[in-house]
Amino acid sequence: MTFTDSSRPPFRADHVGSLLRPPELHAARAKAKAGEMTAGELAGIEDRCISDAIARQEAAGMRSITDGEFRREAWHYDFLCGLDGIEQTAAHQGPTFKGGQGVASLEIVAPIRNPNGVMLDHFRFLRDRVSETPKFCIPSPSLAYHRSGRALIDRDVYPDLEAFREDLYAAYRDEVRMLHDAGCRYLQLDDTTFAMLCDPKVRYQMNGRGDDPAELIRIYARGIAEALKDRPGDMTVTVHMCRGNFRSSWIAEGGYEPVAEDMFGGVPVDGFFMEWDTDRAGGFEPLRFAPRDRMVVLGLVSSKVPELEAKDDLKRRVDEAARYLPMENLCLSPQCGFASMAVGNEVSERAQWDKLALVAETAEEIWGSA
Repeated sequence: MTFTDSSRPPFRADHVGSLLRPPELHAARAKAKAGEMTAGELAGIEDRCISDAIARQEAAGMRSITDGEFRREAWHYDFLCGLDGIEQTAAHQGPTFKGGQGVASLEIVAPIRNPNGVMLDHFRFLRDRVSETPKFCIPSPSLAYHRSGRALIDRDVYPDLEAFREDLYAAYRDEVRMLHDAGCRYLQLDDTTFAMLCDPKVRYQMNGRGDDPAELIRIYARGIAEALKDRPGDMTVTVHMCRGNFRSSWIAEGGYEPVAEDMFGGVPVDGFFMEWDTDRAGGFEPLRFAPRDRMVVLGLVSSKVPELEAKDDLKRRVDEAARYLPMENLCLSPQCGFASMAVGNEVSERAQWDKLALVAETAEEIWGSA
């Protein structure tokens, strides 16, 4: 990677992707679920809200522009259930958010295939309306396994886990190819698993169901590598990680030390979006394992709380991170999206846009460009 090439992402000021759904969209989705609005009418409102969000991102100084995930209920399940063979039909499995919230889990009920692509129309709509760089976000392949584990993979379909993984990785390679053919040059894989496996409680749960946490880290890294092994050279790919994001709550705690070496060494992406907005993420010391030809996007601005961070505090923390990885390898962003689930975090839209503008302003002052 050429760090002086400001035309390629990740940018010095970047963001994770999901945005708070405006009230108009919440109301329209409720009407559609109640049968009071057609799918076409809902799509028209989604189109209008996404177009407005694009303009607001650009006005805030963002160069990577997303659709806010406005057409999704959830950052991960909508995509994964778009693949043949995966359904969200099982009871809650695995770790639970602080406060006790749980979500339904995935089941593998048939061979995994991706004949036609998933959400390609979502990307094309974004592509045609962005003056800067359209960025598309999909869940990492590890999310098809991590929460539910072996128990919810039909043994008649996949008696062998390796066959499950190979089909999953092939489906992702198909998606990467189809997205590239549609014009996608900036793809983000959202992955909570690496950060979750920093938490001793989560590692204990994985052990309890028969999974070795250390081996899972290597399996998940290999999964990303396999999914991306045919990606074209002009497609930038990053991976985002966090410890859970639902109604301003989280699942896991713990610094990156248990996963950093295997993750940085095994995941072949151009940049890592890493959560560091609270003490839950530990210190910056694990950055010593980061490759010097990749970027690390420091998630220092919280999408979970409405209070605006102090610019001087952000600069100080970037300086702290630069003790372990050169400043030229660093960027700045919020630690996660503002609405991983459609319900959103407990912050206002005004706070959201103020925080994105803060990221852009701070990056400009640190690196001379956003």
